[in-house]
Amino acid sequence: MAKRQDPDRSQGEIAFARLYEAIRDGVYRPGDRLREMEIAERLSLSRTPIREALGRLEAVAVIEHRARIGAVVRKLGHAEVVELYEMRVVLERTAAEMAAKHAIEAETDALEQLNLEIAKSVANPAKAAAINQRFHHSIYLATRNRFLLESAQALNHAMLLLGPTTLADEARIQIVCQQHQDIIDAIRSGDAEAAGTRAAAHLQTSLRHRLSAMRE
Repeated sequence: MAKRQDPDRSQGEIAFARLYEAIRDGVYRPGDRLREMEIAERLSLSRTPIREALGRLEAVAVIEHRARIGAVVRKLGHAEVVELYEMRVVLERTAAEMAAKHAIEAETDALEQLNLEIAKSVANPAKAAAINQRFHHSIYLATRNRFLLESAQALNHAMLLLGPTTLADEARIQIVCQQHQDIIDAIRSGDAEAAGTRAAAHLQTSLRHRLSAMRE
């Protein structure tokens, strides 16, 4: 898993970025134990920057230390997942409404292209999830509001803790892509109210799937 070193970043920053990516991509999942030596070998880094990265991840509540176990990726409970999605509904409704007011044609075209790429990624849930993140981030960029974007980014750490993607089957991806298209259509037409309502409905659907997956 060795990568070319970035001369502009410290070893600790590189370790943090790579470990963050590993958790985001499901290499380490909620509940998994994080062993310094194993991570250092996997990332081709020494244990000192790994220790620094673990400390930073603990500071943003991505990992926690348990007695007699050590560092573990946090696992969200039912109530925390609901609370997280409640905040996402608030932010993404607002983002869709503002994007409907400010997005230009090139941005809505880009959203449609990303949605098509999600639809084509049925056989690769991890890829579909990554593109889905880009889709939602692109809506925030189209709002032209840096403060809203920063608020959304503050939820990114918690989003890591949701576990495996729910985009794991064709039927689920079809629902997601149709809801995405409904949001795109509202944004393209400049209908802020419809865009916000459809974004909120999309997140409620996602929450239902997430809670269902947690019960399995």
